[in-house]
Amino acid sequence: MRKSRIGLATASLLAVAGLTLAGCATADEPAATDSGSTDSSDSATTGGETYEVYALLPQGNDQPYGTTYLPPMEAKAAELGITLTITNSEYDGDKQASECEVAVAAQPDGIILWPALADTIRPCLEAASAAGIPVWITNADVNPEDAPLTYGYSGTDSYGQGAASAEMMCELVDGAEVGIIQINGLTGNSVATLRGNGFKETIAANCPNVTILAEQPGDWNKDQSQIAASEMLTAVGVENVQGMYAADDSMIAGGIDALKARGLDPMDFFITSIGNTFLGNPLVISGELDGTVFQSSSWDGENAVVGIYRAMTGDTSLGRDDDGSVLYMPNPKVTIDNATDPSVAPEW
Repeated sequence: MRKSRIGLATASLLAVAGLTLAGCATADEPAATDSGSTDSSDSATTGGETYEVYALLPQGNDQPYGTTYLPPMEAKAAELGITLTITNSEYDGDKQASECEVAVAAQPDGIILWPALADTIRPCLEAASAAGIPVWITNADVNPEDAPLTYGYSGTDSYGQGAASAEMMCELVDGAEVGIIQINGLTGNSVATLRGNGFKETIAANCPNVTILAEQPGDWNKDQSQIAASEMLTAVGVENVQGMYAADDSMIAGGIDALKARGLDPMDFFITSIGNTFLGNPLVISGELDGTVFQSSSWDGENAVVGIYRAMTGDTSLGRDDDGSVLYMPNPKVTIDNATDPSVAPEW
């Protein structure tokens, strides 16, 4: 079964221009180190008021997303008179728990938290709550039962991203009976769980003609995802697979490499993902990846600071009991039709 390549020739003519535009979106390297703490103590103030904030993150300059997340975060903090102490737990739940203990003991005005693992973060939230320190969640929301311990959340609608990727898959197959494999993110990570559920549940509701034959975690890693995809192709039989979904572009790139390693042409498969990154965007332009969902790292970093500033200044309009406590970034779908549009130029 071969999918339609309508528009591919036109897109290839625009590829060079599109990649040039994408390159312009890259943020400057931040002064922060790859891990440990970074103190932005030279922050400007907005009216004499200054604030101390700990930002407990699971990544930094050690990953592309963190590299372009940090500069807008630090710039907004300087604008609002916030001194940031930034940590990087490298997705280690125990390490982030220790960093949280240090943060709470320091009695800052607020804490920005990007959970490394949602299932292990409650003790940190309870400690901050007991100390009267407001917590704003960024990028990956906490479990629903833990939400009352936080002030609010800004970042992606992760479930919606998975659903959007599924909607593109349903449009691609156009009623055909197909089997696909699914590559998920890091087990226990809330973004991975929500994206996976959003994809599966939307497929079941919108196009039950698509069967998810197998799924495995790819741990947000290209090489691990190539291994996972290869194992699934062997387990279910290559002849039964007509498509593939992964929860981000780095993992779909690994899945595409798994197809190529078997001498298979990715353009013969229905393939969707999430991110529209510097890795994924060229795959969309080439036609190997049919669709992805744009995510802005710069929006994410900046709005984490906007959220904690509102919490510290008593903006009750954004309490967790109000809809406004959740600030979702725009996540447009990206296909070959708009992959070179500056409005969705990749940032990471």
